[in-house]
Amino acid sequence: MVAGCLFLFAVAVVVKLVSIQMVHGDKYKELALERTEKMFTIAPNRGNLYSDDGSLLATSVSRYSIRFDAVTVKEADFEAKVGPLSQALSNLLTKPVGHYEQLLRKAKINKNRYALVARNLDYSEYMAVKVLPLFNMGPYKGGLIVEQKTVREHPLGKIAERSIGYERFDENGYPTRVGLEGAFGQYLRGVEGKRLKQKIAKGQWKPIGNDNIVEPKDGYDVISTIDINIQDIAHHALLGQLEKYKADHGCVIVMETKTGEIKAISNLGRTTEGKYYERLNYAIGESHEPGSTFKLMSLAAALEDQVIDTSKIIDTEKGRWRVYDRIVRDSKHGGYGKISVAKAFEVSSNTAFAKIIHENYKQKPSAFVKRLKSMRLDRELGMPIKGEGVPVLRSPGSKGWSGISLAWMSHGYEVSLTPLQTLAFYNAIANDGEMLRPRLIKEVKEWNKTIHKFDKEVLNPSICSKETASQLQQLLKNVVEKEHGTGHRLYSPNFSMAGKTGTAQKNYVSKDPDKLKYISTFAGYFPAESPKYSCIVVIHEPDKSVGYYGADVSGPVFKSVARKIYANNPLVDEVESLEPKSVSADQDYERFYSEAQKQYNKVPNVRGMSGMDAIAILENLGLKVEVKGNGKVRKQSISHGTDLSKVELIVLELS
Repeated sequence: MVAGCLFLFAVAVVVKLVSIQMVHGDKYKELALERTEKMFTIAPNRGNLYSDDGSLLATSVSRYSIRFDAVTVKEADFEAKVGPLSQALSNLLTKPVGHYEQLLRKAKINKNRYALVARNLDYSEYMAVKVLPLFNMGPYKGGLIVEQKTVREHPLGKIAERSIGYERFDENGYPTRVGLEGAFGQYLRGVEGKRLKQKIAKGQWKPIGNDNIVEPKDGYDVISTIDINIQDIAHHALLGQLEKYKADHGCVIVMETKTGEIKAISNLGRTTEGKYYERLNYAIGESHEPGSTFKLMSLAAALEDQVIDTSKIIDTEKGRWRVYDRIVRDSKHGGYGKISVAKAFEVSSNTAFAKIIHENYKQKPSAFVKRLKSMRLDRELGMPIKGEGVPVLRSPGSKGWSGISLAWMSHGYEVSLTPLQTLAFYNAIANDGEMLRPRLIKEVKEWNKTIHKFDKEVLNPSICSKETASQLQQLLKNVVEKEHGTGHRLYSPNFSMAGKTGTAQKNYVSKDPDKLKYISTFAGYFPAESPKYSCIVVIHEPDKSVGYYGADVSGPVFKSVARKIYANNPLVDEVESLEPKSVSADQDYERFYSEAQKQYNKVPNVRGMSGMDAIAILENLGLKVEVKGNGKVRKQSISHGTDLSKVELIVLELS
């Protein structure tokens, strides 16, 4: 029985050996190789993100964590140096001496091989820790363990943090891309390298050979359009107004009119503690009913279709006008009476606009929607940043369309746009009808070499005629400058602005008045005569007890941004010289200068020269000069070409 069992055992061993060699041999060879040799990834340096003037918006820096292996340190070395090490750590990292000594002794007692001493140290702090007592003995004798990681830092702090964004990958390799960092990650992230390493004693890995299998390639630098001065102005102006009105959230965008370059974009949301930070990218991602700022789009459509002109008189019906079973109301009790279309825009009359659009398009509602679509209000802008909000523009026959849709769309309800989409339209009006795609990036560079340059992108060369654009520009200017305009409190004699206020109701379907919230908006551009920047400010859910109208809540942010940009970039008017330029004087000077450079042995010809120039030349030659009359030399008493040695006095006759 024993012999039989041994025989069967031997057979099983042989079968297993054959199985390992013949069947699973390749698998186990690969497994053995993985345990002794391994391909490591070398992370490239991520490129920097810059503002338009070269200031850093985001950069990669190394951070270090310090841990302690209490097992490798000899007892005698530990006892001799734990005190000085604790004192040095306290001096460097500010925590009490007792904290560090207790931490180190506890690690020694528990035989902790991975005790955390400090984290998030910069390079200079890490270098200082390396030379402290005990730690200066190295990783084995001193127990020093150093972990390095690369982190992304924003030198501007929280300003524009959401717009700058980030790019992260989870354990499964799925990316989360936010803001500029996410949108242009393909340029910033670079290409990983590969290095083969061999496992040695104590779990350490050493490189095989001197060269990498694949060299890492650092990421490119990306130059954004953000102007840090304008960004700072916009951020703090928005923050101050959000705090004043205890609003839920808000955003501000400043764009260069002629190029579409975004110079500032700030998004601030309120925390439960009442503080504000860059929570979400509301400017690009939040689509909502724009309210009265949409009246510019409605009026542009009506003017282009020539169903009205700005002088036509509209009866505002004492501020209330019924459309089927619904009533359109003006903010002014009793309405505005009979007013022109131009004034209806300036005072932002809801009843007037509801009448204009409903009565002129009720027989052909699709014509109104078609005109709005021709102005590209139904499509996204196609921003590279992820998460752009989708605009909503209903059409006859679509879900939600009804008999009151035209009237409600006319003043900004039953439509939805993001702040950036609204701004793009206002910028187009300022730009004489040319609609541009907003741009956040200027170029991609590798050191001083340009890899890719981003130029102006035209989405629609003409959303309306130049005549319509000119009319709308004047009306937007009147909103601020006219005494009855809804934005007249923003007027300043020192700099000009043009724009439109908007106050949209939020949660208006609720019967509970406490749930009714508001969205306050101001959109426009400056200077009014020759626009350089367009700007939109949107503030959600301001405290109604403090105020909620667009002119009061969002308007001051717009004015503050415009005023400070004006202050930092003063307009300079050059005044031409008050002294008329004299061609003859220039010719006289040229002749005098030419004659004065010559070496003379004989009397020069000074006829035709001014008296003063002739006297200067002749007296420099040592001659006495007598002058008769004023003006230019008509006659000289000594002929030119006479030897100077024979002449003492020369008489000049001037006329």
